[in-house]
Amino acid sequence: MKKILLAGAALALGLGLVACGSGVNKDGLTENGKLHMSTNAEFAPYEYHEQDQIVGIDAEIARAIADKLELELVINDIAFDSVIPEVTSGKADIGMAAMTVTEDRKKNVDFSNSYASSKQVIIVKEGSDIQNSEGLKGKIVGVQLGTTGDIYASDIENATLERYSKGFELIQALSQGKVDAVIVDEQPAKYYTKGKIDLKILDEAFVEEEYAIALKKGNTVLAEKINKALEELKEDGTIDSIISKYIVAE
Repeated sequence: MKKILLAGAALALGLGLVACGSGVNKDGLTENGKLHMSTNAEFAPYEYHEQDQIVGIDAEIARAIADKLELELVINDIAFDSVIPEVTSGKADIGMAAMTVTEDRKKNVDFSNSYASSKQVIIVKEGSDIQNSEGLKGKIVGVQLGTTGDIYASDIENATLERYSKGFELIQALSQGKVDAVIVDEQPAKYYTKGKIDLKILDEAFVEEEYAIALKKGNTVLAEKINKALEELKEDGTIDSIISKYIVAE
């Protein structure tokens, strides 16, 4: 398996590699033999820090793709709302951060085929009068900046949105009573609330969504190669195996 290299301010202690996409050669692969991926490693189980490595569903799928393309994977950990700008500027070859395909994002980047499904859910404190999405009207709602939770929460009638850069900050704000509810992806929501008896996830999904890999617009050759790799990884069971490793069926 290829070694995952890490980069980003969070790992500045001797591991400060700055991701920089290198463009593609005539075969559609990066010229320096590396696949630069930008992510936000604050989103377990999709991407998160484990000692000096970034692990999770997206990290392992990206590594499997890089192996198939005979490239070395380099992961750059940045703020979520900077992932797409990194791709559009060419600093990253791909953006992979449990990213939902939306019409707005498609204006700036192209997307691979979907590799996973999820949904946005609502977290509240035990005893809250919020029972479903309708109950969010007029409330203070915490969201992570630039996520689909942020985008879709903007349509909640008379709600006040409090935006945070990291997922765990949402949970802190909710526990401290700074917000009435939090909207976040389902699996990170389960991770954040595990062992916290004062918090609960509502049964109703706020939004259903599909995750895909962001690529620079017009980079069709690399997109085709990534889609082919994804198809093979689905067919041989690799993607299901990776997801089941991090998400235990209930």
